Amino acid sequence: MDQSISYIINELGEERSMYYNAVAPPIIQTSNFAFNKISDLSAVFEDEYSAYLYSRGLNPTVDILRKKLAALDGAEDCLVLNSGASAIYNSVMANVKTGDHIISVNNPYSWAKHLFNHILPRFGVNTTYIDGTRIENFEETIQPNTTIIYLESPNGWSGEVQDLAAIATLAKKKGIVTICDNSFSTPLYQQPVKLGIDISIQSATKYIGGHSDVVAGVLSGTKEMIKKIFESEMLCTGNVISPQNAWLLIRGLRTLPMRLERVEKTAQSVRTYLESHSLIEKVIYPFSIENPQHLLAKKQMKGVGGLFSFVLNVNSDEEIVIFCESLRHILIAVSWGGHESLVMPSCASLPKGSFDKNNLQHKMVRMYVGLEEDSYLIADISQALDKITAARTK
Repeated sequence: MDQSISYIINELGEERSMYYNAVAPPIIQTSNFAFNKISDLSAVFEDEYSAYLYSRGLNPTVDILRKKLAALDGAEDCLVLNSGASAIYNSVMANVKTGDHIISVNNPYSWAKHLFNHILPRFGVNTTYIDGTRIENFEETIQPNTTIIYLESPNGWSGEVQDLAAIATLAKKKGIVTICDNSFSTPLYQQPVKLGIDISIQSATKYIGGHSDVVAGVLSGTKEMIKKIFESEMLCTGNVISPQNAWLLIRGLRTLPMRLERVEKTAQSVRTYLESHSLIEKVIYPFSIENPQHLLAKKQMKGVGGLFSFVLNVNSDEEIVIFCESLRHILIAVSWGGHESLVMPSCASLPKGSFDKNNLQHKMVRMYVGLEEDSYLIADISQALDKITAARTK
């Protein structure tokens, strides 16, 4: 069967003859499904993964999206939940028990870190954070009770990548489940499952939706793993995506390849401008020639999209505030992957008075380049940087 990106995005899972040959699939906005025979109802009670019973579980509109996203990931199956945080929670909780140990890369997504630091310790599950850029660090940290290795490649702020194939090989020898947050890349630019990772997760809020109007999460893997998570964690927590939001994500998928191509091209122009500016100390992204991991990044990834970070050459967090608040068209906001360009300074999350001008992380600004023209964005950045210079001369 044809599994090209064009086929997956435009046709896979869309049985148009079942809904009046409509080009766009319908939104099956129902809470439950009726049965003609009690025996059929009983069969679904036995295996809710096998048929439609209640939209807390399976739903036809959501299933169209599931088929597409699993195919894009190169996975057997996937689940779509109501947030990226839900995808993380469900994938981790399905694979730990009291007394287990988790290895996580440093500085994962904040709600993954919250799960590891505040929720799991209540049940006797502990986490060790490591520098994931060296395979030796994983080998040295594995304990007899290690059940999960949690990865984020690339990291959404600092761009570090992990050798996914090597880590997957190591983990399989030890019977450890590997989970990778692939939100930075999308399945179009990286497929962790094809590199041997057990569960690939992503925030569909970002590139998959593409319009900053849907919150959703995806986890992909084998049918056995997905069924396990569905029957226990997902049905219990009930954090399923709504049919309306699934339909919006299907719509977002239609333009995903061209949006990724556009933002990557524009982001390169913006990065080139920033790299030449005296108020920029460093521009950080996986394919940067200054990144010691750039060869590994290019081996695993097909592209880098529109997300990157840069370090401002400033003396105070007040100067970072001046820059961000002087932007006229680029918004100050979290997330990425939509039509609009965004910035988020790391100093916004620092305790008051703790800014250190010698700490590059404190001077870091994450930027997402959207669908605007590169000249439009560069002009906005330029005038905002000029505001820092002007403030210094007062």
